[in-house]
Amino acid sequence: MHNLTKEFSLIAKYFQREQSSRHDIILGIGDDAAILTPPAESSLAVTTDTMVYGTHFDDSVPVKALGHKLVAVNVSDLAAMGAEPTWLSLALTCPAINELWLSEFTSGFFALADYYHCSLIGGDVTRGPLSLTVTAQGFVPQGKEIRRSGAQPGDRIYVSGQLGDAAAALAGQQGTIALTDIEQARLNKRLFYPTPQVALGQALRAIASSAIDLSDGLASDLQHILHASKVGASIDAGVLPTSLALSTAIPEQQSRVQLQLTGGEDYELCFTVPESRRGSLETVANQLGIEVTCVGVIEGSEGLRVTLNEQPLLLTTAGFNHFGV
Repeated sequence: MHNLTKEFSLIAKYFQREQSSRHDIILGIGDDAAILTPPAESSLAVTTDTMVYGTHFDDSVPVKALGHKLVAVNVSDLAAMGAEPTWLSLALTCPAINELWLSEFTSGFFALADYYHCSLIGGDVTRGPLSLTVTAQGFVPQGKEIRRSGAQPGDRIYVSGQLGDAAAALAGQQGTIALTDIEQARLNKRLFYPTPQVALGQALRAIASSAIDLSDGLASDLQHILHASKVGASIDAGVLPTSLALSTAIPEQQSRVQLQLTGGEDYELCFTVPESRRGSLETVANQLGIEVTCVGVIEGSEGLRVTLNEQPLLLTTAGFNHFGV
């Protein structure tokens, strides 16, 4: 079969679906470009993320989980802006055609995309080293997006969910911490199948003064808010939200909080809230059934200060850095 014909047949079989139920898509996959109609009085939020074999994942990641996570990491960026995810574009580079791999990958990809009512509107399939890129787009009412630059001294710092499970799973796989098979399996769920906090992100539009999603570690990601807002912060590591699985796997507190602060891969939200809106946050969190924890406060003097049991805590690493040494 001619390579071009093979490419089109793969797209038709695994990526082209029946007409989307989204009314904002005039023309999706099958032409030179998609034709879309954003709603009136909305801004378009756009984000792109790439996952490269050997850098972001290896053969230990189930292929279905790879499809899930590729959607999740992009949707999480939209959630941090308070946006409603809508459209996805996929660029897939793979060394050879493996239809079993494609079937598993698209199963995970579309399961999460459908859950958030996102439609795949186009992309590209090429031959080369395994690399996966998604561009995700979403709507946010004009002027209502949550930026990193709005934090003010006195604002409280919150995180959603629980931190550290994914980093512990990765550390267990790499052999830097010892986990039982049961502990590894429990923690792997958070590493392989993260859940973007989309509903919370949209609810925070009128509550949060700034926000970011946690991909590289709380200490590292919070620094982006501090830099953009030209403020500092204090964090109490002793109150970081911790799952039973993590506390069982790593009972020693100082080792555990180091992982929670710098490990990354949480895909929860970190956000700041003025004192006057904390009641609104608690109401919204209760309505959504989402755990949110106040872990610190924004301060006027720049820099990040972390304490544990009222003693300064020196971080052993700054968080994930693609070009770190």
